[in-house]
Amino acid sequence: MAAHQSGVGLIEVLVAVLVLSIGFLGIAALQARSLSTNNSAMARSMATVASYSILDAMRDDIVNAAGGAYNTSSPIKASACPAAAGTLVSAQLNQWCKVDLAPLGVSDSTTGTIKCTAVATTNTANCTVTIQFDDSRAGLGSSNQQLVVTQAML
Repeated sequence: MAAHQSGVGLIEVLVAVLVLSIGFLGIAALQARSLSTNNSAMARSMATVASYSILDAMRDDIVNAAGGAYNTSSPIKASACPAAAGTLVSAQLNQWCKVDLAPLGVSDSTTGTIKCTAVATTNTANCTVTIQFDDSRAGLGSSNQQLVVTQAML
C-alpha cells in the first residue's frame, strides 16, 4: 500500500500552490483596477475644483463677469493657454488654464468654457463652467471623455 501512495502529498501541495497563486493574481488585478478607478475619481475632483476656482475668481470681479468679459467664444485649451494681457480677466483666465486645467492633461482634449449671463436689475450673473478632459485612466466600461458642468449664480 505504501508504494501506491508515494508522491500524493507532493501533488496536494502543487494543487494548493496553484489555487493560492490564482487567488493572488485576482487580488493583484483588483488592486490595479482600484488604482485606476481612484485616479479617475481624482481627475473628476480636480475638474470640480477647477470650476469652483474660476467661479470664485469671477465672484471677486462680478462686474466683468456679469458683463460677459469671462465668456469664452471658443473653448480654452490647456495646451494653448490665453496670454495674461494686462487685464484682470486675461490674468485670471491664464492662471485658471495653467494652474487648474493643466493638471488634467496638457492636450487639445482638455478644454474649459465659461458662459455668464447677467441677471436683469441686479449685479449678479448666472454662470456655467464646462470642463472637458480625457480620462483614459477610467478603465473598462466608461467613456474616455469626461465632462464636468458647474452652474452657479454669482
